Amino acid sequence: MSCKAPTPQAPPEALDWEGRPVRCQDCPHEDIHAVGRCDLGKICVADRRGKRIDGFFSRNPELCARYLTHPYFEVRTLAAKHASLFLLTPLLTDPEPDVRIMLAYRLPIARTRALRKDPDRRVRMAVTQRLDGSDLIAMLGDADAGVRLIAARRAPPASLVMALYDEDGEVRRAVARRIALTHLITMAGDPDPLVRREVAERLAPARLTVLLRDPDLRVRFAVAERIPPAHLPAMAEDPVGEIRELALRRLIDEAG
Repeated sequence: MSCKAPTPQAPPEALDWEGRPVRCQDCPHEDIHAVGRCDLGKICVADRRGKRIDGFFSRNPELCARYLTHPYFEVRTLAAKHASLFLLTPLLTDPEPDVRIMLAYRLPIARTRALRKDPDRRVRMAVTQRLDGSDLIAMLGDADAGVRLIAARRAPPASLVMALYDEDGEVRRAVARRIALTHLITMAGDPDPLVRREVAERLAPARLTVLLRDPDLRVRFAVAERIPPAHLPAMAEDPVGEIRELALRRLIDEAG
């Protein structure tokens, strides 16, 4: 039985951002089409598909400047991706968050400080990934948990005392993974068992007695893995079989 090669499929019809068919004869860039720097349905600034627009600016970065005020936000965003940095500052007030996100990643961080107060959480998340020093620490107090989480993952460990009691459990887990050990014991009483498990995995073994009777089996299991042998007999009587087995196995290893 012979196998036929799949028939090549034409790219989807080229439509502009308003849904109208794209035609080369309507384009001001017919000259670059002749030298292969654009291709209808594949590399085209008039197309509404981001990949095709991006391909156009990638091949023709010198044309980005004329599209930084285009009415279609995708064009402005991708033009900003490839344009000279010296042309981007006016876009800090662009009405489209995607454009401002692109600037948060591309502009020198000193030029993007205003984005710390951006109304869109995604913009603040983007800029928080690049901030440092006091600007980054300040983002631990942002109204959005996603922003605070990024800050908690990047801020200096000594500054994380500001987030010990963050209302979001995922933020507190990030804090528990990085905060200085001198402050970690404070989190042993956290209401979220996943936070307490992070504590159990980092706390000095001798201090794990504070979690010896934790109500969550995941926390107690983490304790049983690291607590000093003197406390293992108590854990060998745990109501959970896996924890008893771990404690007994460690006791046998210590004895042998």
